[in-house]
Amino acid sequence: MKVTAYETKEQNTAELTVEVEAELFNTAVDAVYKKMRNQISVPGFRKGKAPRKIIENLYGADTFFSDALDEILPAAVGFGVKDKDLRTVGTPSLVDIEVKEDKTVAVAFSVSLYPVIEIGEYKGLKASKPAIDVPDSAIDAEIETLRLRNASIETVDRPAIGGDTVLLDYSGSVDGVLFDGGTAEDHELELGSNSFIPGFEEQVQGYKAGEEGDINVTFPETYHAEELAGKAAVFHIKVKEVRSKVLPEADDEFAKDVSEFDTIADYRADIRKKLEDAREKDANDWFENEILERLGEGVTGDIPEVMVEEQIDSSLNNLQNQLAQYGIDPDTYFKMSGSTLADYRNDAKPRAEKQVRVSLALEKIVEKEGLTAEDGEVEKFYADMAAQYEVEEAVVKASIDEEAAKREITMRAAVKLVVANGIATAVKDADDEKPKKKAAPKKKAAAAAETAETADAPAETPKKKAPAKKKAAEPVADIESGVPDAPTDAPKPKKPRAKKPAEPKE
Repeated sequence: MKVTAYETKEQNTAELTVEVEAELFNTAVDAVYKKMRNQISVPGFRKGKAPRKIIENLYGADTFFSDALDEILPAAVGFGVKDKDLRTVGTPSLVDIEVKEDKTVAVAFSVSLYPVIEIGEYKGLKASKPAIDVPDSAIDAEIETLRLRNASIETVDRPAIGGDTVLLDYSGSVDGVLFDGGTAEDHELELGSNSFIPGFEEQVQGYKAGEEGDINVTFPETYHAEELAGKAAVFHIKVKEVRSKVLPEADDEFAKDVSEFDTIADYRADIRKKLEDAREKDANDWFENEILERLGEGVTGDIPEVMVEEQIDSSLNNLQNQLAQYGIDPDTYFKMSGSTLADYRNDAKPRAEKQVRVSLALEKIVEKEGLTAEDGEVEKFYADMAAQYEVEEAVVKASIDEEAAKREITMRAAVKLVVANGIATAVKDADDEKPKKKAAPKKKAAAAAETAETADAPAETPKKKAPAKKKAAEPVADIESGVPDAPTDAPKPKKPRAKKPAEPKE
């Protein structure tokens, strides 16, 4: 083979023509003939026994050309890319393919080239970093949560108030007709839990044990039971019992009951330390993401659209994997969220562009700083990945080759270098400025799961479906900042459509 034409085009693309020798093409044609001859009927010959020339005379000289071109196309593209020492992204596009009279083949194709970019200063970048001070109110809130969790329940002889649990019977009707799922006996309802439709729980407050009456509500327009959506309803209730929570005192005895500490002061100090550690991690995550955004903003150069699309594909794949944990298919998810696949791709594009820019900048830093990965680091990387995904190291190594692992390690090293040399500017109110994290659809997926698993009782909101047990995920190299993996250098071209034998010539 030889490259007979090479030209760089606009938008970071190149077009090549590779000539394939007649002998090589003939070998490909012969291989296709041997593979297909058992499928072709020729009068006077048993299947699979007709010579190639007989079949070509009967069906046409180019009978096997299409499939033979399929065979040589990847090799021709790979040769051209390697001969010109190109680093490409995406899938090559076939421009033209011609079988000449002397049976040499000219394959013309275009490729998107890996971008040549420049970066700005990557040391001394400034970014905001939230303060990590923990106010006493945050500790009080933690203590209050524990008090509620350890509260005892006692029956009280007074009107129900918010926070109480009432034992009641109820029956719901629309226009005087009871509806399915709207009746229950001895139902326990915590007032303020918002587990019933809006307005129900608030009206139960004030009832004492033994009292009964009517609750007037309107079902939401978006209610899951279409026959009830937007309808006015009346629930007749009878309160049988009112139960109140009795919270333990936040004293030394309480600390001994709920922790390993003997005094409430020591326990509060431990809570403060844990909150400070958590806020410090969040602040560091925030700072890292902000620094990397500044880094990406300093990238100059044309970024191929295919790199952005591939990053969106990766993001979509992650979404589908997360939805699968809840037993939800993408079509159902988009329907429930009121969006479409096109909406998702459009919304994901700005972030994908940022991720691609950050990835390219980090690669440039690896090159400039001469960052490398030692053998010990590679082995630790595989061990860490195996532990994270709960699989054998052999599975990780089969999924991520050594070069990809080294790239991952050096990219992480570049992140650490940039962050370590970054300059933090304080955020005044850490509660208002919370660290940005990589978008994760788990909450949306859970919400979709809730909607899908609606309860029978229309008065109650759907209960959350327990997530399906996670399967061992296939390890994927992806640095902490969420930047994309580098596209492979060996492209796989799209195959031309195969041509089947025509009817025998007259």
